[in-house]
Amino acid sequence: MPFRKRHAHKPVVAIIFPLVVLAGCATGTTDPQFGSLTDIPFSLERIQNQSQDGLSVQLAIPSDDEVSDLFGVSLAESGVQPIWLQIENTSDVHYWILPIAIDPDYYTADEVGLISTYDLSDEDGARVADALRQNALPFFLGAGSVHEGYVYASHVRGGRFVDLLFSAPGFGVRMRFTVLLPTQGFDYEYSDLRQRYQRVKDLPDLTFEETRLKIRDMPCCTTTEDGEGEGDPLNIVLVGSGEDVISALTASGWAFTEAISVDSIRRMIGAAIAEQEMLTAPVSALYLFGRKQDLALQRGRNNISQRNHMRLWLAPYRCNGQPVWVGQVSRDIGVKVTPKSPTLTTHIIDPNLDEARQYVLQALLYKEAVRWFALAQGVGAAGLDAPRTNLMGDPYFTDGNRMVVGVSREPVPPWEAVNLEWNESSDPILEGKGENAEVRQGKR
Repeated sequence: MPFRKRHAHKPVVAIIFPLVVLAGCATGTTDPQFGSLTDIPFSLERIQNQSQDGLSVQLAIPSDDEVSDLFGVSLAESGVQPIWLQIENTSDVHYWILPIAIDPDYYTADEVGLISTYDLSDEDGARVADALRQNALPFFLGAGSVHEGYVYASHVRGGRFVDLLFSAPGFGVRMRFTVLLPTQGFDYEYSDLRQRYQRVKDLPDLTFEETRLKIRDMPCCTTTEDGEGEGDPLNIVLVGSGEDVISALTASGWAFTEAISVDSIRRMIGAAIAEQEMLTAPVSALYLFGRKQDLALQRGRNNISQRNHMRLWLAPYRCNGQPVWVGQVSRDIGVKVTPKSPTLTTHIIDPNLDEARQYVLQALLYKEAVRWFALAQGVGAAGLDAPRTNLMGDPYFTDGNRMVVGVSREPVPPWEAVNLEWNESSDPILEGKGENAEVRQGKR
């Protein structure tokens, strides 16, 4: 299906279908039913708005407690997360919304009613089921109509990327949203990133060349809190606003990590014993710029022992007006017991460290979120025959480069992402054309 922009038609008279639970609550940009923003580091508000081609969309994800208050039953315990939408179609075109783009495993209202009311009386179960039906979003959006309601998606903690896809005869409309949820359990809620990010425009603004030199001259690796030792190498750099970086990563399947607590460690150990997934498992603290990571994300698998995980720090400078996020990414391939970890367990990293940074690039390219990319020297090479080790004693080898990615807000096809050709990788897939190319082109 081709996707192109159309000019919005003049508004026609809207027909409003209020819902039983949220009647009259969704006409503005703030909603007192949806909680505080104080713990969220970026301007990824609880209620977000986008407009395109005659469609105006408001989207919010209520907290688990808010959902329980709305429906009188905990949907989170049944693995369900309602996503609220208000959609105004001011065009003369009929649209269909494709809920499968939001979540391939979305639930119907009756399915949610069945799995969430098994322990209720028949009367209470029927009441909840009726409320779920009444509040379900209709998927047909007729010309000149306004609809609001919920899509019942699979439950996700911490934050969520929502891909909205609308279909009309001969064309379609796509909108992307990323929503952070204050949960009082994720590590970003316990950092001072929010205050630091508010001052990001005061940081020195560097050119591409100045940024490359800064990246090259950074220390090779993370450290312990006291600045000692060499932890995992700093091998990834993302350039873009916090909102755009988080949106791109969550769209690529990365999830936020929980803070280390008695509860999160208990659930992590339980998942490891049962060989189950925990897609938001805690990540230990490593240090750069005199502080632990500002953000930690992971892309988990169906076994907690296996995941890709990444730590990010807001750098003390910008690149062409955009914030710079310096990070460490590695692929976890197992778990071991060690007295060096405060949790007495730690993940074992894949020794092929360069594959992990390549994975980040591939994931962002696949989601059309890369404007440009390059490799910068800085980690320092370590061969397969003479690997280095991190703080946990895990060996790794690398060509010594850092992957630098300019994150795009607007979709960019992978073949249109620009390779700045700073350095060459020794990986089987060449990620650049080498420094000699820059010399030949007079870039240095």
